[in-house]
Amino acid sequence: MQALVLAAGMGKRLGEYTRDNTKCMVPVNGTALIDRLLEQLSSLEISRVVMVVGYKGQKLMDYLGEERNGLRIEYVINPIYEKTNNIYSLALAKDKLQEDDTLLLESDLIFDGELLRLLLDNPFPNLALVAKYENWMDGTMVRIDSDFNIVNFITKAAFRYSDTCHYFKTLNIYKFSKEFSQTKYVPFLEAYTKAVGNNEYYENVLRIISFLDNHDLKALPVTNEKWYEIDDKQDLDIAEALFADEKDVLRKYYGRYGGFWRFPKMLDYCYLVNPYFSECRIIDEMEACFRTLISEYPSGMKVNSLLSSKCWGVKEEYIIPGNGAAELIKTLMEILPGSLGITRPTFEEYPNRRSKDNLVTFVPQNPDFRYTAADLMSFFSRHHADNLLLVNPDNPSGNFIPIEDVMALAAWCQNQNIRLIVDESFVDFSAGYDHNSLLDNAVLETYPNLMVMKSISKSYGVPGIRLGILCSADAGLISKMKKTVSIWNINSFAEYFMQIFSKYEADYRRACEKFIAERDDFERKLREISFLRVMPSQANFFLCEILPPKNAGQLVLTMLKKYNILVRDCSDKQGFDGKNYMRIAVRNHDDNARFIAAFRELDKNSINR
Repeated sequence: MQALVLAAGMGKRLGEYTRDNTKCMVPVNGTALIDRLLEQLSSLEISRVVMVVGYKGQKLMDYLGEERNGLRIEYVINPIYEKTNNIYSLALAKDKLQEDDTLLLESDLIFDGELLRLLLDNPFPNLALVAKYENWMDGTMVRIDSDFNIVNFITKAAFRYSDTCHYFKTLNIYKFSKEFSQTKYVPFLEAYTKAVGNNEYYENVLRIISFLDNHDLKALPVTNEKWYEIDDKQDLDIAEALFADEKDVLRKYYGRYGGFWRFPKMLDYCYLVNPYFSECRIIDEMEACFRTLISEYPSGMKVNSLLSSKCWGVKEEYIIPGNGAAELIKTLMEILPGSLGITRPTFEEYPNRRSKDNLVTFVPQNPDFRYTAADLMSFFSRHHADNLLLVNPDNPSGNFIPIEDVMALAAWCQNQNIRLIVDESFVDFSAGYDHNSLLDNAVLETYPNLMVMKSISKSYGVPGIRLGILCSADAGLISKMKKTVSIWNINSFAEYFMQIFSKYEADYRRACEKFIAERDDFERKLREISFLRVMPSQANFFLCEILPPKNAGQLVLTMLKKYNILVRDCSDKQGFDGKNYMRIAVRNHDDNARFIAAFRELDKNSINR
């Protein structure tokens, strides 16, 4: 068995990374792609490595030499790499391709080493590694039958998004027998290049071969093995997170703040959204209008204030919609004078927008981080703050103060000349949610010192449209904020969501009820795990203390590396004093079942020890 590596391309989409290097010399977490690949090949029964080089080829040959990691390296040079595509590179190596069974690889790949062993150990002589299509994938797609025969290669012209449930993406890693190369691939390669030319892809030849009755080419679907193809800067950034060292992996994931659809099959248990409302017909209606929404300008603040007023039953002059609650938090924290009272641990977006010297901090003195309105009034009567923040339910503790007590707190704040900011982004997840919101004109007018923030992303499960609202009967402050944010702070998708939401309010209520039932079931199962101490929660997450001998940091790493589940380690949050805490989101039933299965396995392993 030999390996044939295609490494002639220029990698233009990687910009400055390939200005002086061929793509396979680009480092991922400090190790060049080609070094990683050769190290993986060296653990196999490989007789030689044939490298087809072109762009910066001499530099690559000087770097590798004729032997690396015990592997003999031979080179084939593509002198017209800038005018040809990979079909020509492979055609230049066709004689060597026919001399032995071959692993064919492209040099811009990064993957778990066991993928190659899976390929070699499989009894079928001619195989393509494939992965079930996901929406971040690009490149060569195939369809396979129940016996894993490749029945078709999907051209770009034939690609249909409606058919993607049947598609598999090739990993650009193949195993060809010597006989296959001699009797099928090379003869068709020669005929194809003669008829069509050299500026094509070698997969086109495989597509022609797949039309034969007995082409002998099968697919081997990967499951949980990691891989990524690095074509551009974003691919490189994602690959560095996927294949990061233990000491860096959480920093690289947490620092992304989302975009996790690009990570194959990963479950995100960090970010907090309603898992059920996005399943209803409102998304179907938005999808039907996608082309219009993406090609049209959204309305300005006047119209979007009207729409948000319609959706949440608050006067136009009392409400401002934002590009997510994050925009409104930033703007509010920048214009509010005086000190800010907070409870820790809490959602740090608010205090992060203020000077540390400007904060007055209350920390509940109990192991569950529970507190009441009376606790807040007692503390802040002794430690004055000009503004008081209440996240209700709180994040990450899940602490919840009933609406009657919140109203009492609002009255107390008004008497004390304290502005009260209530973030009720999670209130729709609370039991009796229909009666727990402060979004009511009469309430706002009774307490003009009250401001109510709500993240629509969290409650309604639509974080991609970036929508939040802030309400107050202090119309002057709301007006000032409206002048501060940009003229088009709401995109067309968020505007249309508000335009049509009223038709789907009943669906939203059903989604909230379904969620509460799922949260209760998830809580019961979490409490069965011996290394968890689960705090009560009225939000869409649970704060859990990780009990010895488990460690929160190591547990999060294990969940990511072994089970491809990302969880939030909260141990470094202010207020936890370095103790082991984890915040676990609540997702839909199937996802939660996968999460519980992983925790049960870890629990069983620790008990058996």
